[in-house]
Amino acid sequence: MPDAVKLDVQPLSLPEGGDLIVLAGDDLALSEAVTGLLGEAAGLVARAAAAERFKGKAKSALTIAAPAGLSVDRLIVVGLGAAKDRAELDMVQLGGTIAGKASGRTATVLLDAPGLEAGADALGDLALGMRMRLYAFDRYKTKKKDDDAEDKGTTRIAIAVADPGAAKKVLKARDGLAQGVALARDLVNEPPNVLGPVEFAERAAALEKLGVEVEILDERQLAKIGMRALLAVGQGSERPSRVAIMRWNGGRKGVKPLAVIGKGVVFDTGGISIKPAAGMEDMKGDMAGAACVVGLMHALASRKARANVVGAIGLVENMPDGKAQRPGDIVTTLSGQTVEIINTDAEGRLVLADVITYVRDRYEPVAMIDLATLTGAILVALAQEHAGLFCNDDALAERLAAAGKATGESVWRMPLGPAYDKMIDSKVADMKNTGGRHGGSITAAQFLKRFVGDTPWAHLDIAGTGMSAPQTEINKSWGSGWGVRLLDRLVRDHYEG
Repeated sequence: MPDAVKLDVQPLSLPEGGDLIVLAGDDLALSEAVTGLLGEAAGLVARAAAAERFKGKAKSALTIAAPAGLSVDRLIVVGLGAAKDRAELDMVQLGGTIAGKASGRTATVLLDAPGLEAGADALGDLALGMRMRLYAFDRYKTKKKDDDAEDKGTTRIAIAVADPGAAKKVLKARDGLAQGVALARDLVNEPPNVLGPVEFAERAAALEKLGVEVEILDERQLAKIGMRALLAVGQGSERPSRVAIMRWNGGRKGVKPLAVIGKGVVFDTGGISIKPAAGMEDMKGDMAGAACVVGLMHALASRKARANVVGAIGLVENMPDGKAQRPGDIVTTLSGQTVEIINTDAEGRLVLADVITYVRDRYEPVAMIDLATLTGAILVALAQEHAGLFCNDDALAERLAAAGKATGESVWRMPLGPAYDKMIDSKVADMKNTGGRHGGSITAAQFLKRFVGDTPWAHLDIAGTGMSAPQTEINKSWGSGWGVRLLDRLVRDHYEG
């Protein structure tokens, strides 16, 4: 995690200097404790709110410079919205809003407001939102302007609470998740000349220091295993392909693992079926699924999750060299099934097919979840509001939907069925790698389903959420790190014990 923010906790008290941040709803009422601490200065809030027409709406803020009667630079009131919505308040988003107002400064937050749940989980979520908001990827900038991003140096935030001892334990526990999100963002944001398949695999191998078992398979090993579809995607690149297998064994011995699998196309030109030039630079993010898997494994290991989880990523570069695969080729996958290549830009599913087969056969997981920036069609269907969820198991789909609702990383279940499956039948092979334009996200999922067998499985198409991400209260980065919090919550709720 970039050292953009220093968080601490302290007893509920006023600071000497810096900014002071308090919380108020749409009635502008402060808590009894905060009112007592502010003394006569509490009256400033109502007067300034009237002058600035501040209504206390959620995510809004009122700034009072050099407030009389307080030894602080600014008094900032952050809105919580209506009291009836207080129980459902997203503390991660609130943390992002607060951090945005404190960026580059020293601030103290009085975490006390009428009707606000300020327990351990709420505090942890608040801190997570602060860290996510202040993430910045600027390592390649040699000159920084004051208005570049939000990161104007280290932000120091003290969260003042009634029980600081318990709060410190919560902050430490949440750090690993924040670091996992930041790691995923870093990987997506890195330029493709820096992060090839080999370098990506090395980033995954660095998880060994956290106790994750990591195995890196090179091209010789992949050929011996029979991952011919994956190797075919990368054969047009000078950079050799890799597969990284990460194992976190935090659960009971003998308990079958959950498997999480990521598409890691470090750059996608489309191959021989080359993409248009406009916007191709965004294809550095075509490995957002693999980035999420690495970030998740970091988060699980950091908090010593009591679960067995396998993370597997297929790492390739899709280039239009003279050795590249062609439309019309037929490749034999690790499963033995054959695929007619119709479009070399439908390459991610070939990578996933072999990795899914390998993980299914070697680890016999209790369930498999793959993440991939797989189709532009999912953007047409869902924009950037949801990831597409395709699933062969209703219970797993419900668990993912619940985790999405809890974290704000929302999924929307899409259909699967025999009619769609028929669209990828080939006249000369077992299947073809694209079913055409109509239902493109669905036929891509149907392709993957042919390699799953009877294992409960979910496919998350994150083309709309994993890169070129919308700017929100908790993300000001091009790479969002989407999926790390979703899957960490899934593991926490259903696979630990």
